[in-house]
Amino acid sequence: MAALRLLQSLGWPVAAGLLIALLALLIFPDLRPAPVLDGRAQATPSPQSQALHSYADAVDRAAPAVVNIYTRKALEQRRHPLADHPLYRHLQRHLEQPQQRQQSALGSGVIVDTRGYLLTNEHVIRGAEDILVLLHDGRETRAQLVGTDPESDLAVLKIELDQLTAITVGEPSKARVGDIVLAIGNPFGVGQTVTQGIISATGRWNLNISEYENFLQTDAAINVGNSGGALVDTEGRLLGINTAILRESEFLGQSEFSVGVSFAIPADSAMNSLHEIIEHGRVVRGWLGLEAQPLTPRLAREFSAESGLEGVLVTAIYADSPAHLAGLNPGDILTHINDQSVGEDGRRGMNQIAATEPGSEVTLRILRGGRPLQLETVIGERPAKSG
Repeated sequence: MAALRLLQSLGWPVAAGLLIALLALLIFPDLRPAPVLDGRAQATPSPQSQALHSYADAVDRAAPAVVNIYTRKALEQRRHPLADHPLYRHLQRHLEQPQQRQQSALGSGVIVDTRGYLLTNEHVIRGAEDILVLLHDGRETRAQLVGTDPESDLAVLKIELDQLTAITVGEPSKARVGDIVLAIGNPFGVGQTVTQGIISATGRWNLNISEYENFLQTDAAINVGNSGGALVDTEGRLLGINTAILRESEFLGQSEFSVGVSFAIPADSAMNSLHEIIEHGRVVRGWLGLEAQPLTPRLAREFSAESGLEGVLVTAIYADSPAHLAGLNPGDILTHINDQSVGEDGRRGMNQIAATEPGSEVTLRILRGGRPLQLETVIGERPAKSG
């Protein structure tokens, strides 16, 4: 009887506790125990952890600013080898004249200003007679070519449309090897496509893609049609303009497709070029007026310099150039510009001079016959390339 009374007295508290526990599990599902599979507890991902594995928000921010670019280029007809023969000319007079052949090309571009300014690659629109832009929202319009910078393979276009979405520009100088990136473009003309990869390297140059090279390297899949598109970070901010891929055929004579080595122009450099083109119609670069080559260990010994010294050997000086007026001579070793090392190959110094506004005073540190010297000069404007 005592046991029966004990069970009756505990019944209501136990039932109430089970009901409260059940309600708690329904209201707070994170409190549920992890399911067990093969003797091991399987964690149930929370909405927060699931969000960490999706870049949909980044794509939503960046994709409306990425456009497809279609161009139409005229193809020159080859002169027929018998064009001067009287019989050929006679036949041509009696035959319908052939129509001019046209070639369509495609690429991508990025809206960087709500006024309608776009960045793309110069090679995408080179020789184009007509440029058509297809927006992410389905609108189409013709684009006006504002200007180009072949030395960095950039072009600026302008479209006249309202309610444009401009991409947010990030900080490529802070990009680190291993950072996740997304490439957005129009590969093979299939339509806007997003691929994922990482930053594989920064500051890549000597690729013979353009004269001024300072590329971000990525393994995000980039193919024909991606040129001029956006490389963005996981927040959807623009890090670079996708420009080139390393083809397997360049080394093995085989596939024409990307092999996971792609290059993008850093967004800050691209934006500087855009502002120069809008303001001046071209990119204005600083100029010293010299030619140089990397300082190898053998050259360092020959010109009485320390082995491992960062610098370049001056091989030629242009007459009346800033380098000439400063007193620089062939055989001098240029090591620093305004206390900044020119680097082992001079590329850093070349980019520094190009980015310096003409008319600015600079200090050059050199070695002449093993003796350190300091020279002053004023940066000139890089002459426009002929042809």
